[in-house]
Amino acid sequence: RLSNGQKEPTDINVLTEEYIRLAYHGFKARDKEFNAEIRTDFDKSVPSIDIITQDIGRVLLNVVNNAFYAVSEKQKMNSSDYEPSISVVTKSTNNSVVITVRDNGNGIPELLKDKIFQPFFTTKPTGQGTGLGLSLSYDIVRAHGGDLMVQPKNGEGAEFVISLPLVYG
Repeated sequence: RLSNGQKEPTDINVLTEEYIRLAYHGFKARDKEFNAEIRTDFDKSVPSIDIITQDIGRVLLNVVNNAFYAVSEKQKMNSSDYEPSISVVTKSTNNSVVITVRDNGNGIPELLKDKIFQPFFTTKPTGQGTGLGLSLSYDIVRAHGGDLMVQPKNGEGAEFVISLPLVYG
């Protein structure tokens, strides 16, 4: 996608679907053995919202890539009965659109919850991540008047919630 830095009406469901596919195929290209179940539940009543499409696409790509990474790492450590999966749900509330990305990976320890949005903080091994993805994603969502939150479930996966206002700035 080309970006002109301008807000434009965007169908969040279409954008989310596109970036899930992009993330999956990108991950699969790097790791041929990778496979995960992807469940989606898109609220058809979600209205188009004015966003900088490429920026929110970058956020979705980052959060979904992190989910794939988490389930991939758990799969490498676990026996064959583990089935990696992520779910992505969109819904509309009175004043916002909410995108929830949940994985069944190893989760995030509670003590790291407050650090994961800090620049250069990463839980990945050296050379695997810069620690900028979630920090930049957080800044992009906040610049849109929204919020990016994490619900860590140590050992049981993680849930990231992206909330974007129906109208901003």
